[in-house]
Amino acid sequence: MSTYGFAAMLAPGSVAIVGAGERDGSVGRAVIDSLRAGGFEGAIRPVNPGYETIDGLPCFPNLASLPEVPDLVLIATPPETVPGIVAEAGRCGVAAAAVLSAHLGRGEGAPIGAARRAAREHSLRLLGPDSIGVAVPGRKLNASLLAHPPLAGDLALVTQSGTVASAIAAWAHRREVGFSAILTVGRSADVDVADALDHFAADLQTRAILLSLHRIEDARKFLSAARAAARVKPVMVLRTGRHEALEESPQTHTGALARPDAVYEAAFRRAGLLSVDTLDEMFSAAETLRRQRLFSGRRLMIVANGRGIGALAADRLAERGGEAADCAEATLEALAEVRHGSSKNPIDLGVDAEAHEYATALKPLLAARENDALLAIHVPTARARARETAEAIAAAVTAVRPDGGRRKPVFAVSVGESPAAAAVYAKAGIPLFPTDADAVDGFLHAVRYREAQDDLMRTPASLPQDFRPDVETARAIVEAALADGQSWLDPLSVKRLLGTYDIPMQPCLLAPDGELAAEAAWPMIAQGQPVALKLVSPDIVHKSDVGGVRLALTSEADVREAATRMIARVRAQQPEARITGFAVQAMVPRGTRRELIVGLAEDPTFGPVVVFGRGGTAVEVIDDRALGLPPLDLRLAADQIARTRVARRLAAYRDVPAADVDAIALVLVKLSQIAIDLPEVRELDINPLLADADGVLGVDGRVRVAPYRLRHSAAATQNRDARARAAGVPSTTADTVSPSSTATEEAATASPASRGDDAFSPPVGPGVTEGEPARIRATHAHLAIRPYPVEWERVMTLKGRPIQVRPVRPEDEGMFAAFFAEIDPEDVRLRFFTPMKHFSHAFLARLTQLDYARAIAFVAIDANTEQMLGAVRVHADANHESGEFGILVRSDIKGVGLGYALMRLMLDWARAEGIGRVEGLVLAENKAMLAVCRRLGFEAKADLDDPSVMKVTLAL
Repeated sequence: MSTYGFAAMLAPGSVAIVGAGERDGSVGRAVIDSLRAGGFEGAIRPVNPGYETIDGLPCFPNLASLPEVPDLVLIATPPETVPGIVAEAGRCGVAAAAVLSAHLGRGEGAPIGAARRAAREHSLRLLGPDSIGVAVPGRKLNASLLAHPPLAGDLALVTQSGTVASAIAAWAHRREVGFSAILTVGRSADVDVADALDHFAADLQTRAILLSLHRIEDARKFLSAARAAARVKPVMVLRTGRHEALEESPQTHTGALARPDAVYEAAFRRAGLLSVDTLDEMFSAAETLRRQRLFSGRRLMIVANGRGIGALAADRLAERGGEAADCAEATLEALAEVRHGSSKNPIDLGVDAEAHEYATALKPLLAARENDALLAIHVPTARARARETAEAIAAAVTAVRPDGGRRKPVFAVSVGESPAAAAVYAKAGIPLFPTDADAVDGFLHAVRYREAQDDLMRTPASLPQDFRPDVETARAIVEAALADGQSWLDPLSVKRLLGTYDIPMQPCLLAPDGELAAEAAWPMIAQGQPVALKLVSPDIVHKSDVGGVRLALTSEADVREAATRMIARVRAQQPEARITGFAVQAMVPRGTRRELIVGLAEDPTFGPVVVFGRGGTAVEVIDDRALGLPPLDLRLAADQIARTRVARRLAAYRDVPAADVDAIALVLVKLSQIAIDLPEVRELDINPLLADADGVLGVDGRVRVAPYRLRHSAAATQNRDARARAAGVPSTTADTVSPSSTATEEAATASPASRGDDAFSPPVGPGVTEGEPARIRATHAHLAIRPYPVEWERVMTLKGRPIQVRPVRPEDEGMFAAFFAEIDPEDVRLRFFTPMKHFSHAFLARLTQLDYARAIAFVAIDANTEQMLGAVRVHADANHESGEFGILVRSDIKGVGLGYALMRLMLDWARAEGIGRVEGLVLAENKAMLAVCRRLGFEAKADLDDPSVMKVTLAL
């Protein structure tokens, strides 16, 4: 999360090219040609000791000999020379460099590692290696190897691949699509996709961001930046290499289902990004979101002048998982004079339909409640030409938008090129597509983007509110297994572990041999229950593969025989496998139960993943699954279930009642919590999980464990190193630390209670005690998305008044609305510097929808009345250097110390997060707030632009 040096990189006054040459086709010469062709108005400085001039430009032997310090240096030299050139650029004071050279190797011992160290030593931002440069058309900068100078526009393109960037730029050039900037980060020795997202999210010249990436190195940094960017503008992502073979074969069903492409897709969805599969889809999505605001619902009504073309669109909608809208009888009656045939969707206007008939059809459909969006398809005929029809459709749409706003979305198709019709649709703000398939895809892009935005706004708690697992017992089970050298828990330990999270499992008994297994089975058999016998071996994960499962055994003799056959078969197939015994279970009557699979898998990039799908031994073949990143709440879990095909079987059909979907969702939430609490649990599956109207029951479970090592995120390392350099202290970075050492180092700042502050009691919350926040945060480091920080919940006692203080959650929007409705308008003016009477959903969402990796807000609630008393927030910048705070407390409780206590808590959080300073703006007339700031050590200075405002700053 660092945007250092981006100004110099994207708006340089001068550019130096190290490795420039005269030879046509060389990288150094090609970049000079690109700079000139793009009309760059700054100084172009070739650097090469072998030339005095290059193409009429003075050439210099090295960077130190240049007449000025260039803002941007392009490096196109052999790999082994790159680190030295980067170091020279840093010593000269260069702000940014792009390494166009390739083959710099991997690891800190290779040239790429030496170049990275040299750049960080001098706070120089490094683009690449394997970059093809940067282009900012609006500033006439084309410091790249693109074949054509890109046009100016409002799309920012960020890619890891230079060839993909070239392809997108060429595609856009043919279609006259422009860019605010094109940035190729290559292999990201320094500047990466997350840094670029942070920059372009705040760039006023960028309307939408296009990403093309292959692999993410720092998942938490990427998702934090992506979530922040997606909150303010559309972000579309195209991932290459989606179907590459796995480096290691997964050992469980859930591991096999959690393939990298599916995990990336789940991560993109959770971050609010719109994932696309092709370049055409990327630009189609960009066009859709440019002209169409977000809308609720997913039911599409299709209108066409022909049954065939309408049916094609309906087929495409069904194939892509869309939902066709119904048409109510009243709406059909209103369409009677223009509707042909009996189809309710698509509505066929007939091949001879004239332009005014489109307007007649659209009027009742725009007013109908049974659809969420319309698609108007027109194939030009002699009776209705493209422009006439476009004008009729545009007029019908704008007639119901008298205020110029956008209500029900309308998409249009005009088959054949018609610039006149395109201009009409553009003026009306109606997305236009050349084919029915493109239009349906455009509609679904908008739907899925809105669904992704909904997921983005969810920030689940690290513990469900009414759920109290026995975490300590669960930890003890895992630690005992690890201490014993186990990598797989035995069946009884699996059941005990899942039991600590209240996940119901079918009871089982363990027996060391076949004879004792038969004895254990007898009481069940005597009650008329057939039994299942399962082999127990730490070396055999999939028991069915070796005949290690026998079902429906009805006598002791059957059990003995099955055990003997199992051992013989295993000895023949896997003679080295250890056999520790057998598990005996009573068979579960299937009845109307559906067979599902749930579990956890570990992704090398994004960490733990929650898996849900259709169960059984053929789960990989069926491949009906949906993935989610922890933390989950019930809504996210329900959405995950709904994305599978098996979800339809969970509904009622014929005489089969609906399964308890809420119970299934709760299991997913509990598994998510296991992933949060127990990072040592690397894989887990429950297969099958049986579900019916009465709830769920797990039949078989497996859990793989391994020691956990905490890794620093790249963002934290870069920020710490940057602050160390600024202070003149050499930085030393360890690759790994233990959670215990992190807790020791941070506990002093993480817990106000440890400093004896009378205003605070120790932290409260499930399983959280004094000194726990740092340990919990260390444990959560394996998660790609930081959960709701329950460890920062507090109870304050101010002048005998108990006040609950906790981090803000998304569901607090209603409480904030009520707070603003009742608060003194003068308090609002002092906080926001202007009178405010209306607080929109968008405004309140910004206060309550938080990315806890970047921001915190604490709300104070009266413990007796449950009324909101005030709130404080601080939001860190992209570099995590500074944070801007804001605070508002009800005037009727001022004087009890709530404002001071909230500010103290906010500063504690900022220190624990490593933020360098906290600052804010306070009206000069707000004497009480200024007094609180002075008491806390803030420095106050009058704002140079507005003397009525004081800027307060506290270095941490």
